[in-house]
Amino acid sequence: MGQAAGPTGYMENSVSYSAIEDVQLLSWENAPKYCLQLTIPGGTVLLQAANSYLRDQWFHSLQWKKKIYKYKKVLSNPSRWEVVLKEIRTLVDMALTSPLQDDSINQAPLEIVSKLLSENTNLTTQEHENIIVAIAPLLENNHPPPDLCEFFCKHCRERPRSMVVIEVFTPVVQRILKHNMDFGKCPRLRLFTQEYILALNELNAGMEVVKKFIQSMHGPTGHCPHPRVLPNLVAVCLAAIYSCYEEFINSRDNSPSLKEIRNGCQQPCDRKPTLPLRLLHPSPDLVSQEATLSEARLKSVVVASSEIHVEVERTSTAKPALTASAGNDSEPNLIDCLMVSPACSTMSIELGPQADRTLGCYVEILKLLSDYDDWRPSLASLLQPIPFPKEALAHEKFTKELKYVIQRFAEDPRQEVHSCLLSVRAGKDGWFQLYSPGGVACDDDGELFASMVHILMGSCYKTKKFLLSLAENKLGPCMLLALRGNQTMVEILCLMLEYNIIDNNDTQLQIISTLESTDVGKRMYEQLCDRQRELKELQRKGGPTRLTLPSKSTDADLARLLSSGSFGNLENLSLAFTNVTSACAEHLIKLPSLKQLNLWSTQFGDAGLRLLSEHLTMLQVLNLCETPVTDAGLLALSSMKSLCSLNMNSTKLSADTYEDLKAKLPNLKEVDVRYTEAW
Repeated sequence: MGQAAGPTGYMENSVSYSAIEDVQLLSWENAPKYCLQLTIPGGTVLLQAANSYLRDQWFHSLQWKKKIYKYKKVLSNPSRWEVVLKEIRTLVDMALTSPLQDDSINQAPLEIVSKLLSENTNLTTQEHENIIVAIAPLLENNHPPPDLCEFFCKHCRERPRSMVVIEVFTPVVQRILKHNMDFGKCPRLRLFTQEYILALNELNAGMEVVKKFIQSMHGPTGHCPHPRVLPNLVAVCLAAIYSCYEEFINSRDNSPSLKEIRNGCQQPCDRKPTLPLRLLHPSPDLVSQEATLSEARLKSVVVASSEIHVEVERTSTAKPALTASAGNDSEPNLIDCLMVSPACSTMSIELGPQADRTLGCYVEILKLLSDYDDWRPSLASLLQPIPFPKEALAHEKFTKELKYVIQRFAEDPRQEVHSCLLSVRAGKDGWFQLYSPGGVACDDDGELFASMVHILMGSCYKTKKFLLSLAENKLGPCMLLALRGNQTMVEILCLMLEYNIIDNNDTQLQIISTLESTDVGKRMYEQLCDRQRELKELQRKGGPTRLTLPSKSTDADLARLLSSGSFGNLENLSLAFTNVTSACAEHLIKLPSLKQLNLWSTQFGDAGLRLLSEHLTMLQVLNLCETPVTDAGLLALSSMKSLCSLNMNSTKLSADTYEDLKAKLPNLKEVDVRYTEAW
């Protein structure tokens, strides 16, 4: 009698599965307890288990492995395919009815069929479809192995209108998108999904079928219940779009990076580009110079491949490089992201018919994904690093179609969405730069640029620095759009004047002339002049040094009070237990002598804190006890170097933010962090 921990280990050490002729449960009266009898050439072997459950598992496992060995042997030398098809169906039925709960039970038949197909490449289309239909029940709950994915891809390419694609492949692809965790480990699953979607696009209804498929993946409710669907769909789209330009990309491995292109490739580097590709349009201030010299300086270079024809226009003289602002690897602010002003020559790309259809299909899918509110934040985050090749960004059709997605981001009021228009870190281009006037993707007169500026102004707390960056990089486009009556740009120009962003008198006069040339500009400029007169009256020396508003006072009450006289001497203001919100910050920043501010138990939040941190740099005492401020606003206080007393009792302060504030506020002497995470 033999005894072992399990049938696998026992059989591997003594008898191979191919030598087992029969497996039986011992049932006679005096038979050893929990034993199996294995019949092998020359005799029998007894295998004893610890209990009846383990014995039954061994019994079914040995029977299964014996049958698998038999089918491998039978299918390794096929003679008649009708017999082979019958054996495959029997094998599938056996796997589905097996009492063993093991993924390998269903994977083994798929691997056998996969090997069979790879070794017999001369099968007819009908035989292919019969085999796919036969193994379809196993695919409902199992991913196809890599070789089988290759076979499915081939079928999608050669017979995209086959009913097998719709009836068999659809549930398989749906399962892949819902449950796959890493296409990096299973790239052929991604390729199969990619080919399946292209096959859907080849049907008579085309993109309508693809759209219905995307809708089925999202589900009928407002929130998709499967968190893996969107990342997997985006991964498939990015890979498909990359493949459209792959042959050309492989032909220019030594081409310059976007950063080198932006800087005119003037910095010394080891890379020797075969073609100094310029992917971004000339900046506006260089257009006039380019127009007069373009005929003499431009020459064409054509690079061809089986799919792509690229015509590169390049100048024989280098353009002045516009240096990006230096920055570290910390989270980018709006200013760092705006400092990049691309200046490059043009590049036109033409794709072949198949690549063009593929590109159109997958860009359309990205547009469909951006229409879902619950998917848009994650989609914006995934696209923020601009995960497309340089050739795609230089391709007019691609950037024109993708503009819809960027527009959707710019229209979304959620900060986690529209903030992704900015670059992931300083020194890199973001969608804001690419779709601004002078950028590679800008194909309008700045309408999208105006939309992006409008939404970013609503969430940007460093308003003065934001305006400074626009004045330095995009003043021309801002004035042009304001001249055409764009209200956002009119507001921008008024704020530039109000915050003294523009030092040059001639430029100030030009901005004033631009404002007075339209009705909306004239009205806003008059309102600015009125505010300036009120501000001078407010800041005139005189008035109280201390002021306390009654409880239940509102933002409107505060504004009415401050407009009633001079408060140039006001140093201590208490708004404790009032109903003021962050909206009152625009009035508080006009108090030039304010040193102490009490906001205890108000609804003053992060947005107000950000505005205060930029304008009231001389503030010494700040009470934020029991206010709804969070780390997002409290971090902005690090620029208020004069603070010596700070009360953050009962706020959402974290320990990390507290440590950061202590390190950046050298004069801070009194701090109250009770009832916070930092306590």
